[in-house]
Amino acid sequence: MNLDTNTRNYYNGISREVDTLELQVTNSPFNQEQVELLNRLLPTLTGTQRIWLGGYLAAVGGAAVAPSAVVPAQAEALVNASPVSKEVTVLFGSQTGNGHGLAKKTAKKLEEQGFQVTISSMGDFKPNNLKKVQNLLILVSTHGEGEPPDNALAFHEFLHSKRAPQLESLRFSVLALGDTSYEFFCQTGKDFDKRLEELGAKRIAPRVDCDVDYDGPAAEWMKSVLEALGEGSSAPAAAIGAGAAVAGGTESEYSRTNPFQAEVLENLNLNGRGSQRETRHIELSLEGSNLQYEPGDSLGIYPENDPRLVDDLIEAMGWKANELVPVKNSGDRPLREALLHHFEITVLTKPLLEQAASLRSGNGLKALLEAGREQELKTYIAERDVLDLVQDYSLKGVPAGEFVSILRKMPARLYSIASSPKANPDEVHVTVRTVRYEAHGRSRYGVCSVQLAERVSQGDTLPVYIQHNSNFKLPESPDTPIIMIGPGTGVAPFRAFLGERQETGAEGKSWLFYGDQHFSTDFLYQVEWQRWLKEGVLTRMDVAFSRDTDKKVYVQHRMLEKSRELYEWIKEGACVYVCGDEKKMAHDVHAALATILEQEGGLSPEEAAEYLIRMQQQKRYQRDVY
Repeated sequence: MNLDTNTRNYYNGISREVDTLELQVTNSPFNQEQVELLNRLLPTLTGTQRIWLGGYLAAVGGAAVAPSAVVPAQAEALVNASPVSKEVTVLFGSQTGNGHGLAKKTAKKLEEQGFQVTISSMGDFKPNNLKKVQNLLILVSTHGEGEPPDNALAFHEFLHSKRAPQLESLRFSVLALGDTSYEFFCQTGKDFDKRLEELGAKRIAPRVDCDVDYDGPAAEWMKSVLEALGEGSSAPAAAIGAGAAVAGGTESEYSRTNPFQAEVLENLNLNGRGSQRETRHIELSLEGSNLQYEPGDSLGIYPENDPRLVDDLIEAMGWKANELVPVKNSGDRPLREALLHHFEITVLTKPLLEQAASLRSGNGLKALLEAGREQELKTYIAERDVLDLVQDYSLKGVPAGEFVSILRKMPARLYSIASSPKANPDEVHVTVRTVRYEAHGRSRYGVCSVQLAERVSQGDTLPVYIQHNSNFKLPESPDTPIIMIGPGTGVAPFRAFLGERQETGAEGKSWLFYGDQHFSTDFLYQVEWQRWLKEGVLTRMDVAFSRDTDKKVYVQHRMLEKSRELYEWIKEGACVYVCGDEKKMAHDVHAALATILEQEGGLSPEEAAEYLIRMQQQKRYQRDVY
């Protein structure tokens, strides 16, 4: 706040008077405790601090000094300012933690501008309070095939029900997170945006839909929201920045946008000889990074593309490996390096095909994008990569610089952390299944998994960051029973859970359901589970090896076999955790839980569904599915 000489002298005069004035209960509107606190504080303040405090209190409606006829005009305007409503509610719906992280950043920026912010998960927000909200910001991801994330299900259902109120006094804006490789891109965000408008709410700023590289669009959305909310505000400069958070001295400098180069300590194949699968156990050093995580969080790894695919693409397009191409935020880079490290070339999206169609006419690509061929387009996108695209639609001859401009930035791959920070300080472990298969006459390779299996050795480094996930956490009470369901690599976070519980001495019961193909070759971390069973850290374990019997048996079958005991654990207050494949396993497990509630609890299908929703709202049913 910049004050002229007369104004500053006025406030300094008041400051000198305060030095000799002692507040009392009888000469002030404060109680005895408040008077004592103020009498200790006021004499310690400098003149500048008192000026700032006076302006701040005026801005929030409580003037520090009374206006008088001799107060300079600038100070009088400061004292008599009528602040506009500066309350903002930020709601997030997030499956992996991206939405939550962005919501916290948004709240911090708002607080730095003097806004009073309430931030909440949609699962924790009481929908009936919506009518009391004036300014609402929604940050939400889309999960699966256009579905809301778990912690947004109930709020999404309420808003689309007949119980939803009219919201003519509400102003809102939506930031939608998604992935253009999915058919229903940002669908949940679109749903909220449309429904709020139908209920009479007015937009603060237009909805923004973000792809996997969301940092730029999200920043633009925040900027537009802040500008719109700030219009007409009469808050003085003294109030701006009043709520700014000061970064703690222990906060790491490394993040999603500034990854840490972590040294590889161990790289082991967990599968036995003769297995049809390869699963890598990777141990990484976090020493010196100050990165912190909890069981349930994920590790982001920025991978590199397979050199075989990069070289085949360069050859197919007639490019030169060392020619320079532009890379955002990195300047001009040699083409081969850029394709290896900076661009995604294994995933096709509809926006990519639309842009590719504009690069070369008459090759049939525009026809594939025509209305009525949606299923054909969906099938093509799901089964092919960029090399298929340029070969199938004769894109050879397009200049390299022009072509890479339509490619997405290489996104990180997220893996559930398989270690406890208490049991493994300065380390992080992940469990990664290697993806290799044949399709359309070519060998295909998982980008990160094959890199880890074939091109990463002990002593190498990988660019990593921690993805916090508040939606998948151990219960607060160490005495709470836990039921863990994690076939294949879905068992990874439960290794972290049990490692943590052992270190903390938790007394709560624990039950693990694990499955894979063969007992003899595919029992991941078998020795550790057996040790924990012997030590009592793991109370019981049920396994399902689907290829060891004539009839395929999966984890949901074992759950149904133990339905009575499972129901008793749930009635005792157990938390249920599911990790792994979202498309089939998670749905089958959910159906098994509903069946158990119906059979053992005597609930109707509708009551069982509502029971599971309540468990999710109470954080007693958590899923980390992908």
